[in-house]
Amino acid sequence: MTTSDLGADASWPVEGLADEPQGPVGKAFRLSAADSLSLGNALSGFLAVCLLAWSAITDLQSGVKFEPDPRFFGTAVVLLLVGATCDLFDGLVARRFRASAMGAELDNLADVISFGFAPAFMVVIWGGFSGRVPLWLVLFAAASVLLAGVVRLARFACVKTKSGDFMGLPIPMGAMTVVSIVLLFQPGYVTIAGIIAVAWLMVSRIEYPKPKGNLAAVVLAWMMINVACLIIWAARLAGGDQLITVGAVMQIAMVSAIPLRVLMFKKQRRRERREESVG
Repeated sequence: MTTSDLGADASWPVEGLADEPQGPVGKAFRLSAADSLSLGNALSGFLAVCLLAWSAITDLQSGVKFEPDPRFFGTAVVLLLVGATCDLFDGLVARRFRASAMGAELDNLADVISFGFAPAFMVVIWGGFSGRVPLWLVLFAAASVLLAGVVRLARFACVKTKSGDFMGLPIPMGAMTVVSIVLLFQPGYVTIAGIIAVAWLMVSRIEYPKPKGNLAAVVLAWMMINVACLIIWAARLAGGDQLITVGAVMQIAMVSAIPLRVLMFKKQRRRERREESVG
């Protein structure tokens, strides 16, 4: 073996090491306050799925026909709203204090659990045992919610709009809209189509305003009101049914109205441009 061969062999590990990330690796494993909120978001989604699964398993083991208990659904939705509140605050805390190297990845992974998998699983529990629609159609709608959420988050990580707004329905709002449909309606072909439409909105090119300043405060207040309404409904207190109905209708109406408003605004802008060009 020649000296040059030894030099070549010795240089191979050095080249491999040069590709490794340099710097204080230990800092990448330190969780910030914002990361703790992201983990709380993921935990809320996990507990919501466990609660729904436990309610179904308990009924099926007893040998009776499974009927979704509204109290379990209400508690699961409260957990998802807690996760949405954590998701709203983790970005604010990261900007105010300190963000870790893995903060963005933790946020997206937590969102997949709470706003992708959990509402998709809720759709399966809601419609899979009803017998009103084929199981394959329920699974298709649930898979649409999950996959649209994953694509939505991946696109958010690598595509930025010129306006700074969200491209497509934000996944927490999409999840809450799916939940509103589940709470408000019985399984059917129309409601399944509505769920698939929500999934399409998440991956659409329609821009949704990003909550900043006063809008962020309004979104937080909206979440707190929803939590209060759901707790009243789940506890079966007087007026709970009316509150949950009004809240679900408002959520669906808001998500439906924003695309129409955006389309009307773009149509108006195109008309103004044509008038300017003619003038």
